[in-house]
Amino acid sequence: MKKAGILNRHLSGALAELGHGDEVLVCDAGMPIPDGPRVVDLAFRAGVPSFAEVLDGLLAELVLEGATAAEEIRGANPAAAALLDGHFPGLTLVPHERLKERSARARLVVRTGEARPYANVLLRCGVFF
Repeated sequence: MKKAGILNRHLSGALAELGHGDEVLVCDAGMPIPDGPRVVDLAFRAGVPSFAEVLDGLLAELVLEGATAAEEIRGANPAAAALLDGHFPGLTLVPHERLKERSARARLVVRTGEARPYANVLLRCGVFF
């Protein structure tokens, strides 16, 4: 058994399969889950695990070259907006409807227990070399 890093076997395996340019949607409990991408649902109850906890865990495991969130996050969820701005100085913002459309092309969806609006981000994988 692993002693560090992500212990959830479904998430750990899915992350190992990602390649350069693949996208991962990290979303709140209210985001519609598109048909197609692999889904790892971590939601246990409202707020558990939080968007911030899941994002921090993923950032420890992934090399990223970009991130996209809904522009509505700024007004509706300033705490999540600040979190994303802190991690991604070049954060791209698009209308929420556009984010939902793009999420259908994601390779992986990770659903958190977050129960605040617009706590969603689409991560674009980079390479470690």
